[in-house]
Amino acid sequence: MDWFSAPEYWWSRLLFQRGLAAVYLIAFLVAANQFRALLGKHGLTPAPRFLAHTPWRRAPSLFHLRYSDGLFTAVAWTGVAVSAALLAGVGDAVPVWAAMAMWLLLWLLYLSIVNVGQVWYAFGWESLLLETGFLAVFLGNARVGPPIVTLLLLRWLLFRLEFGAGLIKLRGDRCWRDLTCLYYHHETQPMPGPLSWWFHHLPRPLHRAEVAANHVTQLVVPFGLFLPQPVASVSAGLIIVSQLWLVASGNFSWLNWMAIILAVSALDLSALLGSGTIATGPIWYQVLVLAAAALLVALSYRPARNLVSRHQLMNSSFDPLRLVNTYGAFGSVTKVRHEIVIEGTDDTDPGAGTLWREYAFKGKPGDPRRLPPQIAPYHLRLDWLMWFAAMSPLYAHPWLLALLGRLLAGDRHVLALLRADPFPGKPPAYVRALLYRYRFTTVAERRATGAWWHRTLVEEFLPPVALRHSVRSPDGP
Repeated sequence: MDWFSAPEYWWSRLLFQRGLAAVYLIAFLVAANQFRALLGKHGLTPAPRFLAHTPWRRAPSLFHLRYSDGLFTAVAWTGVAVSAALLAGVGDAVPVWAAMAMWLLLWLLYLSIVNVGQVWYAFGWESLLLETGFLAVFLGNARVGPPIVTLLLLRWLLFRLEFGAGLIKLRGDRCWRDLTCLYYHHETQPMPGPLSWWFHHLPRPLHRAEVAANHVTQLVVPFGLFLPQPVASVSAGLIIVSQLWLVASGNFSWLNWMAIILAVSALDLSALLGSGTIATGPIWYQVLVLAAAALLVALSYRPARNLVSRHQLMNSSFDPLRLVNTYGAFGSVTKVRHEIVIEGTDDTDPGAGTLWREYAFKGKPGDPRRLPPQIAPYHLRLDWLMWFAAMSPLYAHPWLLALLGRLLAGDRHVLALLRADPFPGKPPAYVRALLYRYRFTTVAERRATGAWWHRTLVEEFLPPVALRHSVRSPDGP
């Protein structure tokens, strides 16, 4: 079966697998560090409560068998350990069946987390990681040549990721069609990065050129992935360059890095680094690869139909295992940035003269003088949801009131999600939430004040609240 393997993609596969293992490692670290506050037994949206009302067929997960915070911890840290082993090259040192088992275990563990993750895991890059991770199971290791059908399915995934994002823009906000969206996007994106202020202040003609280049990269270039080399490699290279530009301009978790990793799998590096083994592997391996490919091709019907639909869905899964999905981002662009600022006070009878102290978040804008940090590819789930909540109170249900309650109770797991606790000795008597309008300072304002942001109070988002009866913190006796 000489047609089965493509040894010229041996190095591309190696780089793809190492990159994917690194993303898995980060994803499981995020889960290990944040789940108790968000999804634990005493979390803002407890997973046990979700599992009690959600059948297995809707959200397949190991946690349907049994849930405990200890088991979630074990799942997350097992994922970290297996990801680290694959990153270190263990997958290439074992038989192909063992490597497949390691990749399958990562997929199963992360699927179990995502399917109980509720609003905290409702991001397109979760499904993207799972779909890519499932394909990695059938990509083999150093002992066999990369299967051609799996490589083509990786390109099909990258095509849907890029082309779907391009179509959702053209069908969405008018500013994508008149090339003006980047007048606003760098300032209003969910999590600006340390270079976003400078990107925002680029000349407007350059912003228009950025949008035009984005349309070409997402709507034209992806078709080149299916053409012979070197066209496929050139197309993949253009996608990598465009994604690195996005990495520099903002924080989008591991979304951009996943696109880069997928594009790497389409590069033919044999002229530079040579080819690897041409072995096709045992017959059972070939049968499994072809069977998985047939399944994924069949499941591609609805996502493919979605691409050409007038009512294109964005970041949706058509099966509970998230094997083939639809993607897209920023079909509409926010023109004005709002931020929720949470404050607390020791005053037991707050009034006009009350001193309120602000809770500082790790990533989202708060202190106007703080440079937006580089967070990605790490993912701050609470910070991202705060951005959505500022757009509408509907996005804040039901977790924001629970968050305020945990702050009043001094919950150490929730406080660990924040950059600083303004009440380190004793929880506040009251907390409240204010809505501010944020904008980047001008060059002159930045020079005069040293601030990166200018903010103006819009309204009180939530009035002062207190614990009216004794509430035991999950960390208490």
